[in-house]
Amino acid sequence: MDGNYGFVGLGAMGYAMAGNIRKKIPATSTLFIYDVHRPSCERFVSEYEAIGPVVITGSVKDLAITSEVVVSIVPTADNVRQVYLDQQNGLSAAPKNPQRLILECSTIESASTREIGETLKASGHGHYVDSPVSGGVPAAEAGTLSFMIGSERPSESESAGSVAARINHVLTMLGKPEKLFWCGKLGAGLAAKISNNYISCTFLLVIAEAMAMGIRNGIDPKLLQEVIHNSSGQSFMGDHVNPVPGVVAHAPSSNNWKLGFKTQMMIKDIGLGIDAAKQVGITPTMAEAAIEVWKKAAKDPRCIDRDGSSVWLHINDIKEDK
Repeated sequence: MDGNYGFVGLGAMGYAMAGNIRKKIPATSTLFIYDVHRPSCERFVSEYEAIGPVVITGSVKDLAITSEVVVSIVPTADNVRQVYLDQQNGLSAAPKNPQRLILECSTIESASTREIGETLKASGHGHYVDSPVSGGVPAAEAGTLSFMIGSERPSESESAGSVAARINHVLTMLGKPEKLFWCGKLGAGLAAKISNNYISCTFLLVIAEAMAMGIRNGIDPKLLQEVIHNSSGQSFMGDHVNPVPGVVAHAPSSNNWKLGFKTQMMIKDIGLGIDAAKQVGITPTMAEAAIEVWKKAAKDPRCIDRDGSSVWLHINDIKEDK
């Protein structure tokens, strides 16, 4: 798909996602990038400008002016509102373009994404779709992310220029086609993502506690992981984000707790799950217990700004070598 692209948010996930876009869009297309942390933008340019044009912009407004597609991934709902609705520097300040495709990949509450999407549509600034991601930094780098999409699946008869076909084209640059989950309507992608994160954020803590229990009872950590992997306790988090260092070679815990997903962000994501459950009359028993531990871990210097699996250090009160 020709035309220029814009990417907002060059954090651990976004940097890799933007890199895949630059690799896969036409060499004649410009990729405009924006992040509040300018050194990330400068590093991106030095790494990718040989592939095709990359331009750092001073605002989302500037990024959006000639971009036919805008992709964003930022930490919070307030950040998303600032990106899109700020009347001075946000996308809303750019010239109107009802055909502009906007794919918002952050994890925020469904109500906020509906508000933002409906506002942008009404003002003629573009077609906004919630498309939160799952898979972490390794999948972002490999281009194998999962996406939960707040839109209808494209039909076989749709033209390449339809909204659904355009969404499919962009997201298959970033994820596997079989991992694109079309959830039907604006906000539904986030509802699915929040349900998934309710599980993953709670599971990670459960796995850490279970591994600690088994190890303290004398079981070899790698043997314990093998038992769990081949038994009813098996899970993606245990297989790929196992919190015990040295058990899973590619896990953050075996690589000095490399991000991943920050410990502090666990509170936001599990909190979204708690709120979403209560809104539909479900008592979020497991998450309410887990979030109290995550709140403590998020203040622990051993866990701050590290992958959430560093909760292992917190629950075991492990003193690290300096």
